[in-house]
Amino acid sequence: MFDMRKFSRNVVTALVVLAATPALALAAPGAVSLESSIKLDKVVTEKGQTHHEYVAPQKVVPGNHLLFVTSYRNTGDKPVDHFVVTNPVPSPVALESAGADNFDVSIDGGKTWGKLSQLSVTKPGASARAAEAADVTHVRWVIPVIAPGAAGTLEYHAVVR
Repeated sequence: MFDMRKFSRNVVTALVVLAATPALALAAPGAVSLESSIKLDKVVTEKGQTHHEYVAPQKVVPGNHLLFVTSYRNTGDKPVDHFVVTNPVPSPVALESAGADNFDVSIDGGKTWGKLSQLSVTKPGASARAAEAADVTHVRWVIPVIAPGAAGTLEYHAVVR
């Protein structure tokens, strides 16, 4: 029998562990600090108006929408050029397709990269098909330059499988 409470607890635990794991970054050691977080996208209706609130996930279930955020700051005294941030997409979630062409993605564990709309999946014995958001294993951003003291955030949306 499927225990939704246990599933939810395990997914939250896995997501918290992954969020606590820093994104992979290519830069001079110590030049850029990174901080990762996950927020639950909670749709709230008040006085007939609907808006989104992003809250710490206490419990997640299939279908919940999550926001994965990586914040960065150049803590050095020199600009950092061509800064690359790579995040694995946790297996309990699927990338949401809206906005997925705003960054590079990989569908093969980080071996190859491109925009989702340009990638295709080929399985042995089957013809190629267009890659879908659910195929994405990693997301990646390339920041051309981060000035000393500059900061920013990178984010992607996903749904719990």
